[in-house]
Amino acid sequence: MDRARRWIEGALAVTAAAALGVTALATTAQAADINVAKNAGFESDLSNWTCSAGTGSVVGSPVHGGARALKGTPTAQDTAQCSQAVAVKPNSTYTLSSWVQGSYVYLGASGTGTTDVSTWTPGSSGWQQLSTTFTTGANTTSVTVYTHGWYGQSAYYADDVSVLGPDGGGGGGDPVVIPAVPAGLAAGTATSSSVDLSWNPVSGATGYNVYRDGSKVASVSGASATATGLAAATSYSFQVSATNSAGESAKSAAVTAKTATSGGGGGGTVPKHAVTGYWQNFNNGATVQKLRDVPSQYDIIAVSFADATSTPGQISFTLDPAVGYASAADFKADIAAKQAAGKSVILSVGGEKGSVSVNSDASAATFADSAYSLMQQYGFDGVDIDLENGLNSTYMSKALHQLSAKAGAKLVLTMAPQTIDMQSTSGEYFKTALNVKDILTVVNMQYYNSGSMLGCDGKVYSQGSVDFLTALACIQLEGGLDPSQVGLGVPASTRGAGSGYVDPSVVNNALDCLTRGTGCGSFKPARTYPGLRGAMTWSTNWDATAGNAWSNSVGPKVHSLP
Repeated sequence: MDRARRWIEGALAVTAAAALGVTALATTAQAADINVAKNAGFESDLSNWTCSAGTGSVVGSPVHGGARALKGTPTAQDTAQCSQAVAVKPNSTYTLSSWVQGSYVYLGASGTGTTDVSTWTPGSSGWQQLSTTFTTGANTTSVTVYTHGWYGQSAYYADDVSVLGPDGGGGGGDPVVIPAVPAGLAAGTATSSSVDLSWNPVSGATGYNVYRDGSKVASVSGASATATGLAAATSYSFQVSATNSAGESAKSAAVTAKTATSGGGGGGTVPKHAVTGYWQNFNNGATVQKLRDVPSQYDIIAVSFADATSTPGQISFTLDPAVGYASAADFKADIAAKQAAGKSVILSVGGEKGSVSVNSDASAATFADSAYSLMQQYGFDGVDIDLENGLNSTYMSKALHQLSAKAGAKLVLTMAPQTIDMQSTSGEYFKTALNVKDILTVVNMQYYNSGSMLGCDGKVYSQGSVDFLTALACIQLEGGLDPSQVGLGVPASTRGAGSGYVDPSVVNNALDCLTRGTGCGSFKPARTYPGLRGAMTWSTNWDATAGNAWSNSVGPKVHSLP
């Protein structure tokens, strides 16, 4: 895991940093406020809109509301910008918003007469609302609003654009009215403490309230939510309502869901709060260890790494003589001893140089078969997915579910994606994690070798800080994973990674921030996640090189979490 990062051009993250705001901004509309954008839902094709170089079109699917939506197709030289000049009133404040879908979608306003604004999202597989505000100058009567994608990226979609504020004399939409009642409420994956909910988007809605057994428990901007903090094996009734500046709709028809009887995901022997450490099956200058030498603070030990073979999807494992085992039997005995002490020993697949190709039904079956064979041969409790050269969410999810069917409920399944892989639920790694949520033990994202990244609040954070850990973890916690499936992955020492090392005290502050709401930096999550699984480090060997300072500090903190 000491590796060089893939990185999208820093300009993508930094250019719009000052204006970032991926989540909807709350505003209060005056009685006379209207949507001054014309053809805001693209129901009249591209009327009133101008798209660069013919890159815009109107499609019938996907749509957020109505029957049509905008599709912009960027090229290597063009961002597929579509814009409209709207009539505005001087010295007035407007809220600009739009529902968007796709990778790297921007929304902005220029010619405001004050400070021009923009906001963007790295991407989403479903509809997501972008929102920002601007104030017009003393002599401003027209502002250009626009949306666009990014050079060379895939097509984006936009729908239900709103420029909400005083009528500038150009007409536009009708005064804001209370949105319709949401339809299609359904319950999805249920763990012992959470239930996934989704419903049909409502045209004109800027947010939704979620009700549990008649009481409001959450407000969200999109048409999905995860109800958390629930009791195991318990039935709950859920409803949702739609909101905007005019008010709140009536509640939807109720749906009933029952939580699972035991913890979400796999890992029957893993404690509620766990420390994961990678054990090096090679000598790279860190302290060489046998498994028996790994400190007891580690609950999950990931043996690094499995090897790819010439057969697509197949993995193998060869014990490196450099680690000092006299025989494979000696190694297996150490695995058994750790398991007898209540620890889990798993096989990590991938690493910086590892490349396992699972991109077909055949290779998915081969992966599951070979992984299970190694579990039987050595006694591994499961696998860790640390593929840093890309993966296919469809077939990797199939492979892991097939492995689970073979291994049973006690399979320990962990993942160690890079930060860029977990910026959006539309990414292949994030989609894989959500697809296998029913068997997933924990995702320990690598918060290092990264550079700056977006937090869940849309702001850019630099690695090596408590804010970087907490704001990026928030993306996973609010993006569909159960808190028990989220851990913080960091290097054990300055030599364990090229960049991003943080002192163990910073890790402990981040754990307190996420679980207790204390020890936070400038970013403080809207709620706490006491079920957070814990922390991970690369590696137990580098930890030993530094006198086990990391595990001696972070281990007790993890094990004392609520």
